[in-house]
Amino acid sequence: MTETLVDVPGALLCAETFGDPADPAILLIGGIGGPMDWWQEDFCQALADGGPPGSTTTGGPPGRYVIRYDHRDTGRSRTDPPGAPSYTGDDLALDPVRLLDALGIGRAHLAGVSMGGGIAQQTAIEHRRRVASLTLMSTSPVTHDPDGPTLPGPTPEAAAQFHSPPPDPDWSDPDDVVRSIVAAERAFAGPGYDEAAALATARQIVRRSIDPAAAANHFLVESRPVRGTLADIAVPTLVLHGDADPLFPPEHGAALAAAITGARLVLLPGVGHQYPPRSAWDVVVPEMLAISAPA
Repeated sequence: MTETLVDVPGALLCAETFGDPADPAILLIGGIGGPMDWWQEDFCQALADGGPPGSTTTGGPPGRYVIRYDHRDTGRSRTDPPGAPSYTGDDLALDPVRLLDALGIGRAHLAGVSMGGGIAQQTAIEHRRRVASLTLMSTSPVTHDPDGPTLPGPTPEAAAQFHSPPPDPDWSDPDDVVRSIVAAERAFAGPGYDEAAALATARQIVRRSIDPAAAANHFLVESRPVRGTLADIAVPTLVLHGDADPLFPPEHGAALAAAITGARLVLLPGVGHQYPPRSAWDVVVPEMLAISAPA
């Protein structure tokens, strides 16, 4: 794996790549406030290798050139003071294309979770020539169909995280910040939540982030409406959705798959609103390799 700082308008983005640049590129787009660390290194390497060690896909189809990156205000990317972002939601949405430009990649397979899934949808609508396929995880349609179904809201427990959020941690105490990150992930994860894995990731986030408090700036930026609809998406699309997602119940994934021509929905048992947990990799990795396979 190779880490680099990429200069884009208004920011330096920290990105990391896995695999051979000659292989099909998969760009992983994280959720709101999410640094690249949530895309676990072993997960990225499994995609780069063409499947987990010992799997039936290993040695079969080629691997992938996998790119993960820190959004602005997360990880080692450019960080503004907490409460004072210098960018807009449009910048977050344009950064994947800017990153591909900087890396010399004309077209990539996009995989996004939650907000990252929304960014991936928007990119496929507004920059269709740059997108080879979509994998949309734990996300919801970015455009509204007035004739579509009314989608359920979050569970009361998930909604409470926004209406009555827990107090901020002591940002000067790394251990307190780690505990806060783990608690926030636990609130949205499924019943098989791997606390040990979350704890390891949270420690890594705190260790390598310029300012963990700045990630909350994502909630302060405004975005314009998407210029188009989901019907404009014309690339192979995979929708991965946890059947225990408390923020976007499974109906959101079903609506997304129904709105995109040819899209396929795969429900992940016991998975909540979260990055693919290790327990689901045996399904998620082969599915992502299949959707991104060379024609």
